[in-house]
Amino acid sequence: MTTKRLQIPQAKRWVVKIGSALLTNDGKGLDATAIEGWVAQMASLRKQGIDLVLVSSGAVAAGMTRLGWSQRPTAVHQLQAAAAVGQMGLVQTYEAAFQGYGLQTAQVLLDHDDLSSRQRYLNARSTLRTLLDLGVVPVVNENDTVVTDEIRFGDNDTLGALVANLIEADLLVILTDQDGMYDRDPRAHSDAQLLNEVAADDPRLEQMAGGGGALGRGGMITKVRAARVAARSGADTLILGGRLERALERAAAGEVVGTLLCASQQPQAARKRWISGQLQTRGTLVLDAGAVQVLRERGRSLLPVGVKSVLGQFTRGDMVVCVDAEGREVARGLVNYSADEAARIKGRPSADILGLLGYKDDDELIHRDNLVLI
Repeated sequence: MTTKRLQIPQAKRWVVKIGSALLTNDGKGLDATAIEGWVAQMASLRKQGIDLVLVSSGAVAAGMTRLGWSQRPTAVHQLQAAAAVGQMGLVQTYEAAFQGYGLQTAQVLLDHDDLSSRQRYLNARSTLRTLLDLGVVPVVNENDTVVTDEIRFGDNDTLGALVANLIEADLLVILTDQDGMYDRDPRAHSDAQLLNEVAADDPRLEQMAGGGGALGRGGMITKVRAARVAARSGADTLILGGRLERALERAAAGEVVGTLLCASQQPQAARKRWISGQLQTRGTLVLDAGAVQVLRERGRSLLPVGVKSVLGQFTRGDMVVCVDAEGREVARGLVNYSADEAARIKGRPSADILGLLGYKDDDELIHRDNLVLI
């Protein structure tokens, strides 16, 4: 057993994400029996002193079943209607199951705007922490009823990782319909090998990951990316077969089940976790090789002299992406100048800013305190 596996029993704050295929028994309606089984295990974890936040998919899939739809719709208003219908049954099922163990639950619906606003981010964090302090199990889902594609998290794997950042969880557990992550798709390759433990930032993982299913928006690739987001706050990610007997309890006991994607970096400061979790960006700065090296190796601020070109429209304080000459993302951060201003001062030393603009607010285009390496 590896050192990281041995640490799982010491993890005292978990985010558990359950996917649509599991919750709806591959589209046959909410699987109340399976839900009761997972709830029983989570109740056992609570008795062991583990704080739990449950991130649950299934609202759209459950709504489709209730409405008699066999195919996932593509129209936004139909998806939102299905989510509204399905969310009712989903929450009722969880509430009844947890109350059987004397545990209170709380429904928390989030969208990207809730986490992109610094004030709302802090409010969400305070609310979740308060619920945990009260011994309540928060049940989190994306607010599918009102969310639009422009502010969508994309999948609940990503939402689970952002919640792990939000509450500084020790472990993100993603329950899926496979026993874990394999080195290739086991549905197409009979000789596929289950991965035991891999660094979350291992570049080979994306090549091993496959596509998503018919019910959800995610797939193994989203779980890999979610693990990298969770790793920003030092959380490991366990991809675990939800249909394995007592899967959560066995994991908590340190048994080698599923695939552990390990965080290999130190936790980031809270503000930088918030910055790195932003999915919406307003523009792009293309950096020269020298600037890329300075950011990666020295942890410096981004100065105008290191910028080759400016793309998009943004204003002071907006989130922008920094890429190298080949378009690979290097960092992202909150910019100190608008797109027009950045275009006028790009490639020039900071001493020239006053002469070029007629004023100077900052020497840095992005200060290192507002910059997160990717």
